[in-house]
Amino acid sequence: MQRREFSLSAASAAVVTLGATALPTLSQAQARAFKEGTDYLELGKAAPTEAPAGKVEVVEFFWYSCPHCNAFEPQLEAWIKQAPKDVVIRRVPVSFRPDFEPQQRLFYVLEAMGKVEELHKKVFAAIHVEKQALNTADLVTAWAEKQGLNKAKFVEMYNSFSVTTKARKATQLQDAYQVDGVPALGVAGRYYTSGSLAQNMARALQVTDFLIAQSRRK
Repeated sequence: MQRREFSLSAASAAVVTLGATALPTLSQAQARAFKEGTDYLELGKAAPTEAPAGKVEVVEFFWYSCPHCNAFEPQLEAWIKQAPKDVVIRRVPVSFRPDFEPQQRLFYVLEAMGKVEELHKKVFAAIHVEKQALNTADLVTAWAEKQGLNKAKFVEMYNSFSVTTKARKATQLQDAYQVDGVPALGVAGRYYTSGSLAQNMARALQVTDFLIAQSRRK
């Protein structure tokens, strides 16, 4: 979903179902001649990374209310399971407008509470299957409480300095990568690809494999 396509209401996004696509492999990616400026972009200025030395960081930029992010999630999860050991995956929720921030903070609270693995997919389901908006602090908090999270602790974390800082840095990172829509992928602080550039997200994962290999060489 391109940045200009986002409607004023997160809840109004229509669900898009993508056809099943075979997962790409590194050998498939290397067999293709991916081109800078067409299939991916190389950043003029390197974006900050958090991966330790010897690791290649891959960033997924997403928004819970984006139907394309919801459809991409199973493909990404399958790709993560096959990712090489030197690849570090980092999820970054975007905030193109102020009303994105509640979901951005929700992700970082779940991360701080060690609940991403348990509840990440449930957030997508709540929005795209159950048609919940989850676009305000009150709605997000009420949903979290229904998942069994302590309300007081959740609210404390939601408003904490650490979550505020992570949300701010996430927005700075999306700007550093010049993210213009989601889902999108950043590689090693140097490269950026998306469904728009690569034609679809299955191919974007192939481009990502190619960029990971290219990052290792550099």
